[in-house]
Formats: sequence, structure tokens, C-alpha cells
Amino acid sequence: MIALLKTYSLMLIKSLGNTMLLTLWALLFAMVIGLIFALCNVSKLKFLNVIGTVYVDAIRGVPLIVLAFFIYFGVPQAIKMLGVTGFKLPALQAGTIALAMNCGAYMAEIIRGGIQSIDKGQMEAARSLGLTYGTSMKCVILPQAFRVMIPSIINQFIITLKDTSILAVIGYPELTNMGKTISGNTFKSLETWAIVGIMYMIVIITLSRVAKVIERKIKIENRA
Repeated sequence: MIALLKTYSLMLIKSLGNTMLLTLWALLFAMVIGLIFALCNVSKLKFLNVIGTVYVDAIRGVPLIVLAFFIYFGVPQAIKMLGVTGFKLPALQAGTIALAMNCGAYMAEIIRGGIQSIDKGQMEAARSLGLTYGTSMKCVILPQAFRVMIPSIINQFIITLKDTSILAVIGYPELTNMGKTISGNTFKSLETWAIVGIMYMIVIITLSRVAKVIERKIKIENRA
């Protein structure tokens, strides 16, 4: 195992960096997607509720690997059918889109739950002061809701980080894909996957500890 680390340590660290980069980009876009569809779900307008519900149910009903194949292989083919030739999505962009769409559906539910956890009197008080619905949501409800949602968002980050391993199927050079390459080159499957597993474990345990610390701080502040 030590000899394997000496030879491939830089490649493994770089692939872990690629994994983190993909996760961060996906979570950033997922936050935007989740916020949009969460606001649709808590809106009083029926057609917005339908749009939010359809997106969340549709995306959560499709396995991430199918979504990744659809975006990486299906979308370029659809564009080609429209007469545009030579279009191809790089693995990073395709993986980011697939992860962001998938994560966005779960983020929508996290944000919706956070918004609905805030007492309705907060919105009524803001509106009574003359604030519009949008301003009340932006300045009063969402800041309080995000404090509640932070542990769940970190947990979703962990889930998304693990889901990046699925994108090895479209050739993105993340940690699992690099593990496959090293295992194929060295025929040392036991050592290779043990190292990859430990690397994932270190990152995920660290994030889990951060989530628990933040959750404790929020509980203490709420009691105060």
C-alpha cells in the first residue's frame, strides 16, 4: 500500500480535488435551483406549486446515472438532430449539470422545510410594516430559514460528494475513476480501493463533524 501511495499519491490528490471541485460547483447551482423551486412550492399560486412539485418528483424519480447519461450522451444527440454539428458537453459540465439538477431537487425540499419552519407571524409582521412579499421573504424569512437549514445543507453536500463517484461512468477524472485506473494498471484492487475508501472517509467524517458543531451552536443560540 505504501508503494502504491508513493507512486500514485499526486494523482489521487488531484482526483480528490476534482471531486471537491465538482461537488462545490454542483452544490452552488443546486442552491439556486433549490431556492427557485422551493419558492414555487411555498407560493400561494397553484401553477407555481405544480411546477415545483413536478420538478422535484420528476428529478428524484430518475437515478442519477440515468440523468448523467441523458445529459452527456442524449443532449448532444438532440442538438445534433436540430442541425448543429460538433457539439459535445465536457465531462465536468455534464457532471455538474446532472449533479446540480439531482441535488437541486433535494435542496428544494430542504429549503421548503426551512421556510415553513419559520413562524407564519414573521411574514404577517413584515407585511404589516409595508414590505412586499418578495422583500419579506428575502429580508425576514430566508435569513432565519437558512440558519435552520445549515446542517441539512452540509449533509446534502456529503451526499453529493459521494454521488460524484457515479460520474466515473462518463469519464470525469474524479476519485473513483482514478481508483479504477490505478486498479487496472497495478492489479492491486484491495490496496487501491482501501486507499480510495479512506480518502472519502476522511473528507466525509470531517464534514460530518463540522455539521454537528454547527448544529450544536444553532441549538445553543436558539435556547438563548
